[in-house]
Amino acid sequence: MLGRLNHVAIAVPDLAAARAQYQTILGAEVTEPQALPEHGVTVVFIKLPNTKIELLEPLGEGSPIAAFLAKNPSGGMHHVCYEVDDILTARDHLKREGARVLGDGEPKIGAHDKPVLFLHPKDFNGTLIELEQA
Repeated sequence: MLGRLNHVAIAVPDLAAARAQYQTILGAEVTEPQALPEHGVTVVFIKLPNTKIELLEPLGEGSPIAAFLAKNPSGGMHHVCYEVDDILTARDHLKREGARVLGDGEPKIGAHDKPVLFLHPKDFNGTLIELEQA
C-alpha cells in the first residue's frame, strides 16, 4: 500500500529563520512560504534529490503545530508523509485494520494540491503519519 517517502516534516518556531538556515548554511533549494489555513500551518519545502523536508510553523489560533511547539519550543520532527496510489482505498483498509484516521476521516487538500490524511501517532509507534495521494 505505501509508496515512496514524500517528505519529513519539521515544526519550527520561526519559519523565516529556519528557511534562511537551510538556504545559507546548508545551500539547499527552498520554496517560498505557503499558507495552508485549513491545516493551520505555513510551510516551505526543502528540495532534495530523493525526497523533501517540510518546515512548518503555526498559522492562526488553534494550530496543531502551536501545541507541538509548546511542548518542544526549539521545534522538532513532526510527521512523515508517505504516498499512496488511492487515498480512499488506503483509508478504508487502515480503518478496517483498526488504525485511527484523524479529523473527520475525509481527505483534505495538502500543500501539493493533492488529497491527504493523517493517522494517529499512538497507532504507529509514536509517529504522526501523513498519507498523500500520488
